[in-house]
Amino acid sequence: MAVVPANSLRFHVQRLPAAAGADAPDRPVVVFLHGLVVDNLSSFYCPLAVPVARSGHEVVLYDLRGHGRTERPATGYDSRTAVRDLFALLSALGLGHRPVHLVGNSYGGTLALHAALARPGLVSGLTLLEPPLGGAWVENMVDTLSAAALSLEDSPVPAELRTLRLRKAANLTAIADALLNRTSLIDDVAASRPFAPADYARLDCPALIVCGEHSELVPGARELARHAPRCELRILPDLGHDVLKESSGALREAVLAHVAATVTATPTATPTATATPTAVRSRVGALVP
Repeated sequence: MAVVPANSLRFHVQRLPAAAGADAPDRPVVVFLHGLVVDNLSSFYCPLAVPVARSGHEVVLYDLRGHGRTERPATGYDSRTAVRDLFALLSALGLGHRPVHLVGNSYGGTLALHAALARPGLVSGLTLLEPPLGGAWVENMVDTLSAAALSLEDSPVPAELRTLRLRKAANLTAIADALLNRTSLIDDVAASRPFAPADYARLDCPALIVCGEHSELVPGARELARHAPRCELRILPDLGHDVLKESSGALREAVLAHVAATVTATPTATPTATATPTAVRSRVGALVP
């Protein structure tokens, strides 16, 4: 485990080097951004991160602020701070001069899009897996997170899970409780400004959106694809929100092809400063992979 100080926090980071002899300065570093609350960097490791590294790209995975093994402050869960976290972390890793391709799952896709709009000279490409983008996503997220917070407040579930020696599930439940009931996460999500077509029109890098056929997020994805000049939407049949877990083969092929296609169009960057308990997952399932 690597702990890297950035933006006044200690982040849990994993780096995967590119396959021997395959890395090159013109290849973007591929950075993975996971979903909210009960997600962490491990969800990407086998399905996508290892294959991307083997294809010749350096990979960075990290636990977002307050998630996984990253430090959990009481505040700072808004998208603007998340973007600062991302680029401060890359600078701390000595990667501030390299272009990046951002792969975001669920809420991580929303953050990836914010990052690309905020720092277009640094982001060479986007891969967005089930990103919540529509105008109603803020209200839906807040309702879902608030219900989950109420169910976890003073809950005996973490202690019971530890008694049953289900330590991983107990830890995930405890993290969810801490995030939802003892940080500003819900308030910060509630204050989010939804994206507008004008935002999408400013997106100046190749983007791939992947959604399940039955996902409630498809309309928002279609709007992004309609307004962004270099955006492709891929719909995977017979799937809902869980494309990362349920379609690893097709998803892996699509992501590898898209990342490879962005190499020749990479801009020159400038330096810059698993399983979850059923009761919890049922309330936050719309936000996690």
